[in-house]
Amino acid sequence: MNQDSPSLLSRLTHTISVYIEVTKPKILFMLSFTSLCAAIVAQRGMPSMDVTLAMLLSASLSAGGSAAINMWYDRDVDHIMERTANRPLPLGLIQPASVLRFGLVLGVLSVVIAFFFVNPLTACLNAAGYFYYAVIYTMWLKRRTPQNIVIGGGAGAFPILIGWSSVTNSLDLTAWLMFMVIFLWTPPHSWALALYKNEEYTKAGIPMMPVVIGPRGTKIQSLIYMVLLFICSIVLYLHGNFNTIYLAGAILFNSALLYCTFRMWKEEDHLFFWAKRTFICSLFYILGVFSTMVMGVS
Repeated sequence: MNQDSPSLLSRLTHTISVYIEVTKPKILFMLSFTSLCAAIVAQRGMPSMDVTLAMLLSASLSAGGSAAINMWYDRDVDHIMERTANRPLPLGLIQPASVLRFGLVLGVLSVVIAFFFVNPLTACLNAAGYFYYAVIYTMWLKRRTPQNIVIGGGAGAFPILIGWSSVTNSLDLTAWLMFMVIFLWTPPHSWALALYKNEEYTKAGIPMMPVVIGPRGTKIQSLIYMVLLFICSIVLYLHGNFNTIYLAGAILFNSALLYCTFRMWKEEDHLFFWAKRTFICSLFYILGVFSTMVMGVS
């Protein structure tokens, strides 16, 4: 019995880790972070602990559940791509039906928790964000159009609306401008990755922008979205009643990401030095800009 206990504990730990992995925890952290930042900006201070915890739990369940549905649906192409081949389903660590059930349960729990412990609007937004990513992006857009990331960018922006509505039970222009920051950030972020993973997307038959129009056209469009993102960030400052900490952060982080995107555009199309750096810079952009938003309302 004592010999079986470590084995049982090991299997249980492994199973839990696999279920956590199908929720895409790294992305989940970023989405939860933006939700919390939006709630703090809406409240102009830290919201009550009970609302904050309920909002974060419901938003995490929504995002994690839709990510599980994404992994379940994409299991046929994930094993083709080196970037996704080590996910639990391609490795056979879990059955597809288990991931599907898990994703559906998380989605339902998200809506129930938000409805009873936050407010009905936040529950509706959790449901909408879940459906947007799991169905509109994953099942409809991703394999059909090179605009998949552009239109699908709204899925990653829903946590902003969820965080905002959790403390106001409404949505105003500031909330939508914060939404647009994520929406406009998504193309240059995702296309930078797609540029140096182009062969994998081509092999998997996923029509990412570099696959369809080539690297040159993709880089030009990335620059356009980056300029629009810069403008949106400044408009947010003008409308959102932020102090100069946010303005300084917006200028700094937008300038850095714009510089990387510009250098990526200047780079020869067979090289990916600046594509990789643009992708990395875009991750720090989210942390930096949203942190200065929080500091900008204190």
